[in-house]
Amino acid sequence: MSRLILFNKPYGVICQFTAELGHVSLKNYISLPGFYPAGRLDVDSEGLVLLTDDGDLQNQISNPKYKLPKTYWVQVEGVPTQTAMKKLCRGVTVKNYITLPAKANLMNEPADLWPRIPPVRFRKHIPTTWLQLSIKEGKNRQVRRMTAAVGYPTLRLIRFAIGGYTIADIAPGGWHLLNTA
Repeated sequence: MSRLILFNKPYGVICQFTAELGHVSLKNYISLPGFYPAGRLDVDSEGLVLLTDDGDLQNQISNPKYKLPKTYWVQVEGVPTQTAMKKLCRGVTVKNYITLPAKANLMNEPADLWPRIPPVRFRKHIPTTWLQLSIKEGKNRQVRRMTAAVGYPTLRLIRFAIGGYTIADIAPGGWHLLNTA
């Protein structure tokens, strides 16, 4: 039987067990041996990281050919227009590729959202907006590049779900261990 850890990664934690450049690592939170992350999440991002002790399951979670959707809560600078939202849904050009179509919706600030440390930088006269964005790929810093490409830079990025797994009821730095078939 495979085991899976659902970890709510805090801001500033590097997504590996070896500390690097003064960053806190997964080792500071997860002491169970034999687990490895199934994919990555930037040090500047928060939220769900899945770890497993099964190489096949790790591949099914992280390999783009399985197209497991990843859902993000994204706080952006400004109020996105309908045109910008449609572009996100169609796919946008970032660097040298066009992203796959995404599901993008405006949302209210998530209920019971924990404070980010350090806090997000705000501009006095520029509002912020929350989006829910679901993608089926996961290139390096893709969500941040997508929102910037349509004119709304990301201020805060939280991965809420990967497939059917979520961080619901998991505090930052906390984790749940599941047995899978």
